[in-house]
Amino acid sequence: MGSGQMVVGGGRDGGVEGGCGGTGSGCGNWCRWRWKHMNNNHGHVGRSRFMFSSSSSGFVFFVWCFIVYGCVGLFYGWLFVKKPYESKGMVQPFGCRKDSEGSWAIGVFYGDSPFSLKPIETVNIWRNHSAAWPVANPIMTCGSVSASGFPSNYVADPFLYVQGDVLYLFYETKNSITMQGDIGVAKSVDKGATWDILGIALDENWHLSYPYVFEYLGQIYMMPESSKKGELRLYRATDFPLQWTLERVIINKPLVDPVLVNHDGMYWLFASDHSGFGTNRNGQLELWYSSTPLGPWKSHKKNPIYNGEKNFGARNGGRPFVYDGNLYRIGQDCGESYGRQVHTFKVEILTSEEYKEVQVPFIFEESYKGRNGWNSARYHHLDVQQLSSSEWIGFIDGDRLLSGDSNREFLLGCSLIAAVATLGMLLGVLLGAVKSIIPLNWCTQYSGKRSDSSLDWEKENFLSSKVRQFCSRLNRSASILQGRIKPNTTSGRLVLAVIFVAGVAMMCTGVRYIYGGNGADEAYLWKGHYSQFTMLTMTYDARLWNLKLFIKHYSRCASVKEIVVVWNKGVPPKLSDLDSAVPVRIRVENVNSLNNRFNIDPLIKTRAVLELDDDIMMTCDDVERGFQVWRQHPDRIVGFYPRLADGKPLEYKGEKYARSRKGYNMILTGAAFMDHQLAFKRYWSEEAKAGRELVDKCFNCEDVLLNYLYANASTSKAVEYVRPAWAIDTSKFSGAAISRNTQVHYHKRSKCLMKFSEMYGSLDGQKWEFNSRKDGWDI
Repeated sequence: MGSGQMVVGGGRDGGVEGGCGGTGSGCGNWCRWRWKHMNNNHGHVGRSRFMFSSSSSGFVFFVWCFIVYGCVGLFYGWLFVKKPYESKGMVQPFGCRKDSEGSWAIGVFYGDSPFSLKPIETVNIWRNHSAAWPVANPIMTCGSVSASGFPSNYVADPFLYVQGDVLYLFYETKNSITMQGDIGVAKSVDKGATWDILGIALDENWHLSYPYVFEYLGQIYMMPESSKKGELRLYRATDFPLQWTLERVIINKPLVDPVLVNHDGMYWLFASDHSGFGTNRNGQLELWYSSTPLGPWKSHKKNPIYNGEKNFGARNGGRPFVYDGNLYRIGQDCGESYGRQVHTFKVEILTSEEYKEVQVPFIFEESYKGRNGWNSARYHHLDVQQLSSSEWIGFIDGDRLLSGDSNREFLLGCSLIAAVATLGMLLGVLLGAVKSIIPLNWCTQYSGKRSDSSLDWEKENFLSSKVRQFCSRLNRSASILQGRIKPNTTSGRLVLAVIFVAGVAMMCTGVRYIYGGNGADEAYLWKGHYSQFTMLTMTYDARLWNLKLFIKHYSRCASVKEIVVVWNKGVPPKLSDLDSAVPVRIRVENVNSLNNRFNIDPLIKTRAVLELDDDIMMTCDDVERGFQVWRQHPDRIVGFYPRLADGKPLEYKGEKYARSRKGYNMILTGAAFMDHQLAFKRYWSEEAKAGRELVDKCFNCEDVLLNYLYANASTSKAVEYVRPAWAIDTSKFSGAAISRNTQVHYHKRSKCLMKFSEMYGSLDGQKWEFNSRKDGWDI
């Protein structure tokens, strides 16, 4: 009776199942009786209890496995994934919401002709009252519009209207609350360097875009795209630029991207009608003509003048322009993606019966920063005009995402997480926690009771039969895997480890696709504008491999304008050996001195310089955050490595000690932003001569000296800390560093502290708390 007692006390699942597997006749008879009794008297309820309890351990394993993977994904997301537009200083909580249409922004370009346009950062336009300039593209984004009180997902389709020296820019802005396109307007009095967002010029109950603005007989008109309304409307300004009234409907068709031009005494209207039968979307173009822009409009004899491949450029991409007496039309290439790029066409014949144009090269200076470039994926609109100064100015919209990328990324992320669930099931099968992948009552071998109507339906339904056969094979495959892969063997453990690691990788990748956008590290706005800085690093021949890695990575950061390499010793590399997205200049020094780091360099075109050792690797996003903080405090050293000079006598202490004392009073200049005109002038002043001699003598402490010079020149805070998400010191892999022995290095610096205190005054009483800023980047 011992074994029988064990069965009765074992509960509903394990005891019964184990007893049935036994050889004792008493146990076997009891189990058979119990199973029959459950079938006869309790029906489906009894069987459900049995099946649930036999699979409950597998279900629990699967849930816990997915929780583990989920925790790994959440930790990865918290540590590495930055949501799009996160911490951008947005005023409006609804601004810059991610959607399937991308992240369009607008940039300004200048040139001697419409075919030689260069971005504003190349022209080097400054704002004298701010150390953050020169200005950089994009000059208008959803962030700058939202910060002005008009929530926007993106800005696109820029059209310029010029009144003397004042520029008005009309553009499409997608309202991130109504998810509808409106027409916004901004004003510039400094030739496009800075813009005042005036507001929404036109808001209808349907989507508006492509705000073509022009003047006719002393009146200012706007002809926006209103294809959602099904008609082409003309508006007249009653109080320019914010008040408009409907003048008339000029064509009753849902025309897309309409533009008009006065040529040879007639007005010509180019637009696309995608509603017609047999029309190739984004590959069709029609033409109308009239003696006035108010109409009536007559259809061209050869309409549609194009109806073919969408990569040709049939759909309009901006305002037609005249150059050297020739008329040019701008079209969109929508082949690879909607709005992939623009093409320029020279109009050779334009009459009421004939039309002919030929494509001509359109060249402008593009970004080579990959996905970190604001217009790296596509640009689909150009408005170029000649100013009274005879200079040409052009406005181009751009996007770092292809059309629909965000939707594809989300679907891919969900698919990867679903795959993680499958791997969790596979782990359970191999470990024996999951007995069957598919519930037994889905399989053909299931002998449990089913209704007669259910059986008849399954016999008649071919698909149901095939599904049940597939489920049976899937369950058999689980048994086969369990037989071939033994978890307690070396090969079995290796297989389990590979499956687990694959699940972790898929979970992290899925989280990044769902929450992290396209992975681009974007520049940060400050007061509605962007700028650029120069990176400066000091190195020598023994660290060449560091330099190559350094340049390849940081040249892709959005706000880097140029990289200057201070070459202290050995034969410098060729520029062709360096993979860079920005210009690189190698400044060869005659003497191997740490003072060379701060040599006055009149060739540096930006006021901001990031001094960064070539053995420090961090994300572009960390660099961009530091740059934004420096723009708020251009009179300070803003960096990523805090230090504390503390004690009597003063001792040089690292970040861990500084955090234990809840404050810092120095920033390592090997990873710091500064105003090079201010910092380098102080460093090479007569006052700092004795300090520079000490730096040469001990071949150390140049950054300690600069910290003392800043502290001595200011009665307020002289340094500012920004916490990087992570940073790697690559010199640890090569051993080529003066600070590889931390104890000796800190001892030298402690001696420097005492000397500099005698020269420039003590740092006693100066200590700045961590986590004192509202942005939370100094925690």
